[in-house]
Amino acid sequence: MSETVNQLLFGWYPYLCIAVFLGGSLLRFDREQYTWRSGSSQLLRRKQLTWGSNLFHVGILIIFFGHFVGLLTPIAVFDFLGIGHGVKQMMAIVIGGIAGIACLIGITLLVHRRLFDARIRNTSSFGDIAILLLLYVQLLLGLATIPISLEHLDGGEMLKFMTWAQGIVTLQPGVASLIADVNPIFKLHLFLGMTIFLVFPFTRLVHVWSAPIWYLGRRGYQVVRTRQQGGAPAGRGAPLPPRRPMPAE
Repeated sequence: MSETVNQLLFGWYPYLCIAVFLGGSLLRFDREQYTWRSGSSQLLRRKQLTWGSNLFHVGILIIFFGHFVGLLTPIAVFDFLGIGHGVKQMMAIVIGGIAGIACLIGITLLVHRRLFDARIRNTSSFGDIAILLLLYVQLLLGLATIPISLEHLDGGEMLKFMTWAQGIVTLQPGVASLIADVNPIFKLHLFLGMTIFLVFPFTRLVHVWSAPIWYLGRRGYQVVRTRQQGGAPAGRGAPLPPRRPMPAE
């Protein structure tokens, strides 16, 4: 990868993604909270949805906060706590690997459910399917970095990513050069991760801003109506069922 392309992808592109992520999320939070809902497919294959959604969410939360803390915590803090770079690298491999496998199982169930059940696929938008597949590829890339990380148990490669990420956040120039020579799989993983932040405001992923407090007070709701015997929808001559929030995949 040329120096210019490397600078564009890992020196300038991160700021574009951050700007769209923050600005788009703020606008959608302020103006379009009614759209923060999942499709009405929860009544279909509910057991598969429950297992898939729970495994996916637990895994992805551990992965996200692991990346957040691991990349953005100043190196001096780990040194002060006596956590060596090799130990931190092994913790990332073990914890991230376990969480990644749980997340992979969960998202596989969700993708299978959404793509291979005709009724659910017909109620799914392009964005619903696209973001699931994007996360699926990103998760596979993340798991693919584990064998490479096992070849760098001294933590040297992780230090490069930490310095790069903290340099981006603190607006340090030239930090893209720090990761110019890392394995291409890491670069793909970083690029796709930034791209997920870029498309975040335009997908159902914005529902994370509703948790844990804002969800209860967000504007708008979704009413789910079950069908009575005979196929007539509830609501005409029958009381509506209680309103309840829909779980997101």
